[in-house]
Amino acid sequence: MVRPDWLNQLYPFKSNFLKLSNQLSMHYLDEGSGEPILMLHGNPTWSFYYRNLIAEFSKTNRVVAPDHIGCGLSDKPQDYEYTLKNHIDNLEKLVERLNLKNFVLIVHDWGGAIGFGLIARHPELVKKIVLLNTAAYTSEFIAFQINMCRIPILAEQVIRRLNGFALVATYMAVAKKLSPEIRKGYLYPYDNYRNRIATAKFVADIPMNPNHRSYQTLKDIELSLARHKCPKLILWGKKDFCFNDYFLNRWKEIYPDAAVKTFENAGHYVLEDASDEIIKELKRFL
Repeated sequence: MVRPDWLNQLYPFKSNFLKLSNQLSMHYLDEGSGEPILMLHGNPTWSFYYRNLIAEFSKTNRVVAPDHIGCGLSDKPQDYEYTLKNHIDNLEKLVERLNLKNFVLIVHDWGGAIGFGLIARHPELVKKIVLLNTAAYTSEFIAFQINMCRIPILAEQVIRRLNGFALVATYMAVAKKLSPEIRKGYLYPYDNYRNRIATAKFVADIPMNPNHRSYQTLKDIELSLARHKCPKLILWGKKDFCFNDYFLNRWKEIYPDAAVKTFENAGHYVLEDASDEIIKELKRFL
């Protein structure tokens, strides 16, 4: 896919692709050199979310930021099982191929479950962990707006036909208004019905009860969390309608020794609302 010039201005990084065993292509960025940082996005974003961090930290580190299958510039198969386990499997293959070790893990939204799923299998690989408005454990709480999108008929019409998830997120997930160019960047990979499949499937894969196909995968990840003794930093936007204080407090209970910095005027897309402050905090932490 040839990226348009306007996107290259915002996202001036070389595209790389990993061919998975099922012949799907997983897009990723691999910028800079030095100690590695692995950045994992959630739904409905893509590696574009980390563009400011990549530009800054690739000056001193090797920064790797993949797009999960179905997201960003990765393939978007229509007959794929978009499960938590499969996303973890894909990430594991990428980490093995790139020989990433002793890395700093930065996660946001669904990137939390996927990233912690990886280090549950390979705890020796991670050096430090940074959490940005995310979760990696079972929960009975779900935002009303998200739960509504789990209804199959609504998901089909609102998310896939109207782009009602990714588009609305560019307004609801921030406390400060995004520029038209940045909003366009977030929506670029999700420009038609077929390309929005993972946006809908991620929402459907939220396991709210033990009968859900991804529940046990997430439960196993939850049980592994306490084993990670490395330094942790929690950077949290307080105006998040989705990952609210309930989730922040859960992390504080799991990791009472973690450093915590909250941003009162930042939403779910905390990197958009507090990019400069977060870069400063990360520099201190690293």
